[in-house]
Amino acid sequence: MILNRKIYLKPFISNFILFRFYKYYIIDSILIVKKEGFRHLLRKRGWKFLLAIVSYYTVRDTMLYIVLPYLLARGFFGI
Repeated sequence: MILNRKIYLKPFISNFILFRFYKYYIIDSILIVKKEGFRHLLRKRGWKFLLAIVSYYTVRDTMLYIVLPYLLARGFFGI
């Protein structure tokens, strides 16, 4: 029996916390920036929102540009 994946997985995907976070918080923030600007977004969301964005990119870039090249240079992955 072949199941339609979209219909089968939809209840599971909609229950994930990250999907809910993306759906209600991030999309809403993008709409606020498009309609009213970044300054209004900071007024509405506060400094914690800006801190979350800065933290995310700091961790991501550290892993991508410092840790990963270091591990490659040390031969950790065996490449």
